[in-house]
Amino acid sequence: MPWIPRGLRNGIVTSRYPQSQDAYGENFEAAMVIRPRQYDPTIAKKVVSACPTNAISFDDAILSLDRGRCILCGRCEELYPEVFQFDPDYETASVDRGQLVVPYLEETDSLIARTRNELAQRVKALKRSVHIRHIDMGSDGAEEWEVAALTNPVYDVQRLGIYFTASPRHADLLLVTGVGTVGMVASLQKTLDSMPDPKVVVAAGVDAISGGLIGRGYASNGGISEIVRVDVFVPGSPPTPFGLLYGILLATARIPQSRTGSSGSNSLITGTPLRQADIGRPGADGYLSEEGQ
Repeated sequence: MPWIPRGLRNGIVTSRYPQSQDAYGENFEAAMVIRPRQYDPTIAKKVVSACPTNAISFDDAILSLDRGRCILCGRCEELYPEVFQFDPDYETASVDRGQLVVPYLEETDSLIARTRNELAQRVKALKRSVHIRHIDMGSDGAEEWEVAALTNPVYDVQRLGIYFTASPRHADLLLVTGVGTVGMVASLQKTLDSMPDPKVVVAAGVDAISGGLIGRGYASNGGISEIVRVDVFVPGSPPTPFGLLYGILLATARIPQSRTGSSGSNSLITGTPLRQADIGRPGADGYLSEEGQ
């Protein structure tokens, strides 16, 4: 039985996150950040053109990056390394779609705090036991590998009272991956209808947030936020297991509002606020919008 000496030699490998911060390494490419500076218009426009998902915009001499669209291909860093840089911070999930745009949108901290407080009030009955129903709305499979990793000995989400369930009737949290295929809308509706209240929806990955490379088309809704009300957005292509875990804990109000990013500083670099319209949540009074019915 070789696993016995191997176990004694390796010791405990299970992470203590979120009680203590665990990092993937300083060179890990978990997210893309923008260094605020005076931008070269010529290079900036080349970067905008090179982005395959239209995640980068250059308006009013301000470069901005939508992490809800960014697939971390690295083209922007190759073209403009003085501005774009990979960052190891995986705590990038947000309760507000607009806060996935870096630098910050013109939003107030009080608005985000209020949204988190409302979510906390809604999920307080869940306490320390959360059951997750995962549904694939047209994923390429990358997110599923990361979701599956949450149950391995390193992440071991069961230690936090988090379990995956096959039945939506036993689920508290709906974890959705994929571009939001048209053929799965009815299945998504049935799953949500079967879940007891309170229920929370988490969009995991760029595909679920915006449609990723596929975007919106005859077979895709361009993510799930146009179909259902999303409570937490977890960017990444795919998001890391720690990033997913952070999003789940955020959705269940188990992350302090004062918590900063995993690298020790806020994961969203602040700079000149962007003047961009708020990205609303459809179905304010219910989970399914009229467009998705």
